[in-house]
Amino acid sequence: MLRSDQNDRLTRVGPGTPMGDLLRRYWMPVATGHDLAESPVRRVRILGEDLVVFRAEDGGLGLVGERCPHRGASLGYGFPDGDGLRCPYHGWKFSTGGECLDQPNQIPPSDSLKRRSGVPAYPVQEMGGLLWAYLGPGDAPALPRYDLFTWPEGPTRFRDIGYAVIPCNWLQIMENSFDPTHVEWLHGRLFNYHLERAGEPPTVLGGHHVKIAFDLVEYGIIKRRLREGQSEDSEDWRTGHPAVFPNILKVGGSGLSQFQIRVPVDDENTLHFWYSTFEIPDAYAATAEGVHELPDSYQVRLTEPDGSFIMDTIDAQDAMAWVTQGVRTDREDEHLSSSDQGIALYRNLLRTQLAAAESGGPLMNVLDPATAPDVVELPQENKALGVGGGERNPFAEFLRLQSRDGRRIPEMVRRIDAALRPRETA
Repeated sequence: MLRSDQNDRLTRVGPGTPMGDLLRRYWMPVATGHDLAESPVRRVRILGEDLVVFRAEDGGLGLVGERCPHRGASLGYGFPDGDGLRCPYHGWKFSTGGECLDQPNQIPPSDSLKRRSGVPAYPVQEMGGLLWAYLGPGDAPALPRYDLFTWPEGPTRFRDIGYAVIPCNWLQIMENSFDPTHVEWLHGRLFNYHLERAGEPPTVLGGHHVKIAFDLVEYGIIKRRLREGQSEDSEDWRTGHPAVFPNILKVGGSGLSQFQIRVPVDDENTLHFWYSTFEIPDAYAATAEGVHELPDSYQVRLTEPDGSFIMDTIDAQDAMAWVTQGVRTDREDEHLSSSDQGIALYRNLLRTQLAAAESGGPLMNVLDPATAPDVVELPQENKALGVGGGERNPFAEFLRLQSRDGRRIPEMVRRIDAALRPRETA
């Protein structure tokens, strides 16, 4: 259990809170490149701040406070102009760095008024199809180049970025990453219950856990599991999969590599990214031609029209478990068991990093630009994910479990189905 004051310390993320100040020391994705290709100005709320991310006409990226200092209108409804952003109300113009560049109807022009009229601004970088921002103090650290974000797309590799705002606190989402046994029940037994009722074949995720373990490593925590019928030579145990402090989980297997990124919007909402890279067999390279031209990002649908959660996708099953705990769950009445040892370890890591931030000590994964590695390689299991081989469509299982709302994966399923159909009728 956590007392309410301890829970507040780990869950409240607004400006001036301990956790908010810690998380501001890390680069956070705030939007996708495709978002700004569709509309170059986008309102975002991150760590309790209302902001606007935009791409200027000269290509520069900006993240600035939403409120115009002139009369308080939203810059989120403004428009790019040259090297900056114009307010929709009176045309005041702001640079990507937040400086006021122009006040069209101020007669005579006033340099002192311009100097007093800047807006908060934060550094933005583009990496791997995402727009990353640093909201912390001082000079920005290096943007960590975790492996998947650096992989170029090619004839047999393409990315798929789903995202959604989840109406609950970020911590209950992250704690799910240190809870291996939920896979056996939520994504296994419960999923198979729904699939059986729908007349569909079961998943292979319901194996019983006989042992779990967690190791603290340089970049975070490695999670390991052993199921009935497995030996300790299995990748589930020998390799495991990593959680990168403070808010990234890496999962996957043969053909799929995925980061799940949990960005606190405020105390009661989280911007969640499912960042996937798919590797298709060489035999399907010609079939995949042109798929890269489709949008790489999309909003993930998690609920039915009546508001109930969709229960036949892994992503929505997870969201159900996160959200139904409450927008910011009360941990004073929780009863942790031996299967929750990873959650206890993660909470302790948060406490030590909070203490380090408050004392001015070094922080995990806050990298010096002068010494940061070109790529941070992370371990990943390469186990089969049930996609099969031979005459079986290697993407049908992915579509059934996730990615159904995007454009690329459904199109690949359609094309491969069409390519296999002549063989089936031959």
